[in-house]
Amino acid sequence: MTEFNVLNDSAGWQSDFERRLTASHLEAGLDDTAARRMIEETRGKVGGWTVAGITDSGTRVGYVAVSVEDDDGAPAGRMGDLRVEAEHAGRGYEEAARDWAEAWCAERGAGRVDIRITEPAGGLFDGYGIRGQLRARRIASPPQPVEGVTARPMTPAEYPEWLAAEKLAYVDDIVRAGAMSPEDAARKSDDDFAKLIPGGLATPGTTLLVLEAEGGAIGTGWLKHGHFPGVTYGYSLHIEERYRGKGYGRAAMAAGEQATLAAGDSVLMFTVWGGNEVAMNLYTSVGYRIVEEYRSLGLPRSAA
Repeated sequence: MTEFNVLNDSAGWQSDFERRLTASHLEAGLDDTAARRMIEETRGKVGGWTVAGITDSGTRVGYVAVSVEDDDGAPAGRMGDLRVEAEHAGRGYEEAARDWAEAWCAERGAGRVDIRITEPAGGLFDGYGIRGQLRARRIASPPQPVEGVTARPMTPAEYPEWLAAEKLAYVDDIVRAGAMSPEDAARKSDDDFAKLIPGGLATPGTTLLVLEAEGGAIGTGWLKHGHFPGVTYGYSLHIEERYRGKGYGRAAMAAGEQATLAAGDSVLMFTVWGGNEVAMNLYTSVGYRIVEEYRSLGLPRSAA
């Protein structure tokens, strides 16, 4: 019989969790320093998690970590980890742990449960909607430019229109992924942009680009260098809709990679929101690995 027992001492689980998380980040192309920084950010959240051992007839087969946190005034559940040891995998423990975690969160008033997937999970969370993916690639050599496409710095005259459009696009991405209501997404957009780009074009460590082809602007790029050691974070690499389907998406990625190398970084990382399968397919085709995938399920789970 599968049982779940909350641990008084979760140090052993945390050590193993950090080891696995580090390995997945290194596999995605991050170096040791960047991987450690990501672990440090996660470590600050782990203290609030409840960790339960998964046992069967007294034998420990794995762990599951859960929490319920405030999300704009409403409780939201989180599955921080679900791990079944390799020798016990495929015997139904994974499904039992998932169901236990959902029930644990629902009992504490959570209207949904979120999970961050950093290791292959098979079909365990296929019923969860994809809210976003963190992607990354190590840039080993300068990218090949796309013929006919150039990238130049954004001008002060272009910045206000870009900012307004970017904030609206951010809201649309959040709503499409099912993460927030339009009103909450708009507030988050205002807050995030105020924090991320307080100095506009003069914000330190920031590159703002305009991509040109066919005699005019076709897209823009927004990158933050040194997001983690050696890592540039691409907040936006955008091609105007009327120019899509012409290979310019790859040109935007090449421009972002060139700016990454020019700033002294070697990894380009970014988030793609759920519902944007076209972008996900593009990023996969040019070698960007999934570092983390965020999924969500409404509670209580609907009957199949």
